[in-house]
Amino acid sequence: MIDTGKTLSLLKKTLDLSAADQTEVLFWANDLHLTRFANNYIHQNVSEKNASLSIRVILGKKIGSASTNLLDPTSIQNTVAKAIQIARNQRDNPHFKSLPSAEGKYASANTFDAETASFTPDQRAKIARKVIEVAKKGHLIASGALSTGVVQVAVVNSLGIQACQSFTRGALRIVSQASDEASGYAESFSAKMRQIDPEEMAHQAAEKCVKGAHPVDIAPGQYTVVLEPYAVGDMLEFLAYLGFGALAMQEGRSFMCGKLGQKITGENITIWDDGTSPQSMPLPFDFEGIPKQPITLLENGIAQAVVYDSYTAGREEGTVSTGHALPAPNTFGPVPLNLFMKNGNSGLGEMIESTERGIYVTRFHYTNPLEPIKAVITGMTRDGTFLIENGQIKNGVRNLRFTQSILEALSNVSLISQDTKLVPGLDDELGGTVVPALKIERFNFTGATAAA
Repeated sequence: MIDTGKTLSLLKKTLDLSAADQTEVLFWANDLHLTRFANNYIHQNVSEKNASLSIRVILGKKIGSASTNLLDPTSIQNTVAKAIQIARNQRDNPHFKSLPSAEGKYASANTFDAETASFTPDQRAKIARKVIEVAKKGHLIASGALSTGVVQVAVVNSLGIQACQSFTRGALRIVSQASDEASGYAESFSAKMRQIDPEEMAHQAAEKCVKGAHPVDIAPGQYTVVLEPYAVGDMLEFLAYLGFGALAMQEGRSFMCGKLGQKITGENITIWDDGTSPQSMPLPFDFEGIPKQPITLLENGIAQAVVYDSYTAGREEGTVSTGHALPAPNTFGPVPLNLFMKNGNSGLGEMIESTERGIYVTRFHYTNPLEPIKAVITGMTRDGTFLIENGQIKNGVRNLRFTQSILEALSNVSLISQDTKLVPGLDDELGGTVVPALKIERFNFTGATAAA
């Protein structure tokens, strides 16, 4: 575990070096380890250890930022001087009010697990071996990656902010492949490696691969779809990216513009962000050190709110930060990193059985935005796409390209699963998204893709 006392001492010493009107120091350190396997063999075992300081200074309404991963006294002093020089060369930012001051305490969160932090290459290799053995029994090829590590985030500023938290994270991703384009997928991550079941995941990926053997072509068009949480999580990530942040609203590029208090999805859709929930990967404060506030973004289909950092809150009278700042310098604005979607009362089997003709989708791949104001995205299916006929999965389908408004899709949700799953969110190391599976009517597939 990275020593909290030493970290905060370093940040306070850095503050003392700055003669700016206001100063913020953000510390990010990671000790990460990765084991990769392909073609049923481990082919890579790597480690990365790094620590960096990002320094933001304020001179009146001028803002300057500089960063370094050289943490000796001279390098830090030079970085502070560089941030001040950059600020002097800036124009005044008329919208900037102030760095945040210390108000309230952030929630305690159990984010560190000693067993995960001390995971060895041999332990990761044993897990990879279990995955590979399952694939070999089915005459399949397993590929994927297993990562473990520790991240520490700390922030202090000259107005009294002081926050520090260490996190552990274990993640396993598996792709099982056959020789005829068929593939299957499973992914899981947690602050505790013991909560990840590699054999169960390997069987999930292998089962999809076997079911998808000899995939057939299907014509583009509108279909009923059953989306696993991986695909649902992908859609929620794009809602966060495209419009759940205040800066996107203020700049007129959000699908939430002019829609607060209005219905924008079906009544069965409720989405919120909660960086303090143990169901997700909690991050109790943001990158300005502000305690994270749970925020309801959509409730029963009605647009309720967006998230703020101190800068965007300062642009609106009577508004305060909700604790969703990203690291500075940041031109993108605040973003929710711990999204949740309210579950329903259906099972995945019920969704399939109630579908006369449709497509089952495990996950999306290479998804990109097309029309931010309408939340239209395009991407491809991958690693487990199946035709549903008369309430049964019939056979694998060659991957399809979709072009679809997320808001329109969430207006056509007919069933929501009771079970939810934690899937990766926008940030690879912190945060996560908790989502159910969805059955959606009239989902728009616009073309075929190359072989998987």
